[in-house]
Amino acid sequence: MARDYYDILGVNRDASDAELKKAYRRLAMKYHPDRNSDDVDAMDRFKEAKQAYEILKDPRKRAMYDQYGHDAVSGQTGAQGGAGFADFSDVFGDIFGDIFGGARGGSRRSSRGADMRIAIELDLKEAVQGVTRELNIPSMVSCKRCNGSGSKSGRMETCGTCGGAGQVRMQQGIFSVMQTCPSCRGSGQRVSDPCGDCNGQGRVQEQRTLSVKIPAGVDTGDRIRLAGEGQAGAQGSAAGDLYVEVQVRPHKLFERHGDDLHCEIPIPFTTAALGGEIKVPTLDGSVMLKVQAETQSGKVFKLRGKGVRSVRSHHTGDLMCHVVVETPVKLSSKQKQLLREFEETFDHGTTDHNPRSRGFMDSVREFFERVTG
Repeated sequence: MARDYYDILGVNRDASDAELKKAYRRLAMKYHPDRNSDDVDAMDRFKEAKQAYEILKDPRKRAMYDQYGHDAVSGQTGAQGGAGFADFSDVFGDIFGDIFGGARGGSRRSSRGADMRIAIELDLKEAVQGVTRELNIPSMVSCKRCNGSGSKSGRMETCGTCGGAGQVRMQQGIFSVMQTCPSCRGSGQRVSDPCGDCNGQGRVQEQRTLSVKIPAGVDTGDRIRLAGEGQAGAQGSAAGDLYVEVQVRPHKLFERHGDDLHCEIPIPFTTAALGGEIKVPTLDGSVMLKVQAETQSGKVFKLRGKGVRSVRSHHTGDLMCHVVVETPVKLSSKQKQLLREFEETFDHGTTDHNPRSRGFMDSVREFFERVTG
């Protein structure tokens, strides 16, 4: 009967991904074939640990295994139900890459320039409608005198450390691994006569002015990638990318929720009672909104198409106007008297004129009936 994968790795069934990886590393180092070339049992333990980790590190396979056991994942761990060694470097790349710097294989790598990140603040209208901004960016740029080569004459010589391979072999105990050459950084060549402006690096520090077009509809947290506008690479290698991170300042009137805009619209209680038209602000200017008679605080009027055009789906949201009925203040004696006379016209034996009060009192009565019933 097949052993439980959690028992093989020596972890609990609720072990985290980090705990699984740590347990697997320990067993892989202990039972690795290079350290136990004549031990058949160690070879089997190594295969067993690898097979267990292959299943448990995958969330989907792990869930199937937890529910149905070995039958659910049989045939998913390589030929003959085991984990062969053809894909050894792929499986252990993350483990031995952590130890030896991640250099594997014989490919030559150049020193690509670093990516850059810059934050940009926009007001809501700029974010909704789009804007072009001029950004001053201090960064490493390609040296003009040597065209980024780092060489005064443009001549390069084969790196003496790696012989032009771009990598060197490093011995770490029983393991022999390939690392990027520290002298040429993987290019396989060295500058024979360094440029005086850049000291052979092929790049210099410079302040750049970059015109960046911000598309309409962006929101806080969105990033705009400008390929090749990051730091220049050493000795003519590719430049990194520039990421512009958007931050939208709060607006005095509007709040954005997805593609919709929301705002509060205060109206006089007379307009709320009798109806009428009020002027409503939008990002494009003011519009007139018709308010029906007997409008209550909290009612929401929707102005279609007055929201934000999504930068992704191109769907345009709406403007949601939340009505707040204002109680008049600083009344004159005459106004107070008129309100008292107006109040006396109501029949206080009913709640016909106060729909919310009627609903509230009904809810209160039902509550006490349930409590005392």
